[in-house]
Amino acid sequence: MAGIFRRRWRRWVNRRIPRSDSQTFSQRNVFILPTGAGAVFCFLLLVMLLTGINYQNSLIYLLTFLLGAIFVAAMHQTHRNLVGLRLTLINTGEGFPGTDIEFRLRATSDHSDAVAIHITPEDGDVESFTVQKGELVEVCLSAQGTSRGPVSAGDLRVETRFPFGLLTAWSWMRPVREGLCYPRAIAPPDIPGGGEEGEQSSGTAASSDLSNMNIRPWRQGDLTQRVLWKRFARTGEMVIADWEGDAADPEWLDFDSFPGVDKELRLSYLAALVEQRDQLGAPYGLRLPGSRIEPDASRLHRAHCLRALGRHGFGSPAAESVLPGDLLGQSGRFDRAADSMSHQHD
Repeated sequence: MAGIFRRRWRRWVNRRIPRSDSQTFSQRNVFILPTGAGAVFCFLLLVMLLTGINYQNSLIYLLTFLLGAIFVAAMHQTHRNLVGLRLTLINTGEGFPGTDIEFRLRATSDHSDAVAIHITPEDGDVESFTVQKGELVEVCLSAQGTSRGPVSAGDLRVETRFPFGLLTAWSWMRPVREGLCYPRAIAPPDIPGGGEEGEQSSGTAASSDLSNMNIRPWRQGDLTQRVLWKRFARTGEMVIADWEGDAADPEWLDFDSFPGVDKELRLSYLAALVEQRDQLGAPYGLRLPGSRIEPDASRLHRAHCLRALGRHGFGSPAAESVLPGDLLGQSGRFDRAADSMSHQHD
């Protein structure tokens, strides 16, 4: 019986609150009930009312009706505190297994201030915020990335108990867009020293012959994608990695280069090779069954390749998981750093 009621309740909620990346709370989709303290408060009001009736005491009547009026006013205020709030999912994160996948929401309130609002993910910590009327507030939630593929934020419970905690008004936001978990990066067995630094790599599908790499100081006009940014962070010296034969014979990371290996392990190998090539700053391309990414060496290219590895076999995403502006912003920071170094050299 409980299972039947739960399914009917879920179907009713699905009709009342459809999945959307933007949710406006109104009288149609906000629910309200007394909290535990509110239930005790109502019970005490009933006891006081019965006592007043029994003794015909006007002071007890006055106190009972006064507290009852406060409870009714609190009910309207609690409901009104949530009605008019609008939440919009503006960005979903990506990452490797074991990292937190971030979901960024924007909150606005057009009718009145929304005070002490709490958002509770299905698996995560409660986030609290207050939105002044006409103000924009960003709220960050996170979900644990455990395995390769899309990561859903689930149903987000949005509630408030303002002002007295006697009642709770709540609703849900049910986002459509999902985050993404990349494959776990595992260095192929034929690549020696394939650790986090990834300074060396060898093999057929994704080998990196360090003898072909020429390191020289950065000069004005060089592409910022060719800069060894990790070395710049360590030493403060901006250098360029020149690879012989890059233009004539670009490096390809191929899914079919690991025959007899499980699909998930192949993707993990490719993820490690993408990270190694990105650290070395050399151009590379990626071939997967049914898709092909042309060679490049930018940070945007790295994100594109890892995203393709993470989504392989899951179909096309409903929406982009990372806003292009976020990645372009990173490129802009690289360009500004390069310009700064140029002025210093001049």
